[in-house]
Amino acid sequence: MSLLVRHVMTEAPQTAGVDLNAFDAAGLMRQFDVGVIPVVDGEDLVGLVTDRDLVLRVMAERQDPANVRLGDIVTRSPVTVTPDTSLSDARDLMAEHKIRRLPVVKGDQLVGIVSMGDIAVHDASKRAVGDALSEVSESPSTIDLTETPERGTPDRVRQNRGT
Repeated sequence: MSLLVRHVMTEAPQTAGVDLNAFDAAGLMRQFDVGVIPVVDGEDLVGLVTDRDLVLRVMAERQDPANVRLGDIVTRSPVTVTPDTSLSDARDLMAEHKIRRLPVVKGDQLVGIVSMGDIAVHDASKRAVGDALSEVSESPSTIDLTETPERGTPDRVRQNRGT
């Protein structure tokens, strides 16, 4: 019997409405020690706001977090799963879409959230989880197409090699 998302998901995650601001989302993330806040309109899932969204869409744009509504920065139409999705299918979706968290829905109603960490703890295939995490984490800036210098080597170290 394979594990289903319902067995490992966080049920009834903390949510925020579209009219709350970026400060509110950051406060909820701190209070509940999470990196994502599902944004809802009533009981319907509108999308997700992550800690990364706050950095890239608010802070990096030098916007005042008090004046940025979550409805304006939410990632709409996120990839979702149902409680009856297998963990391996959820893991594959995360790898395919390069995401670390999936909202769990019944219809349009949010019932939970499952993270790569949840899957890593419960998935029997540690290699598949590692492969999925590698795919999620890969970006153009992490792919090094040249042989030298070694990726991550500080300039000061490379300069001192010749002496």
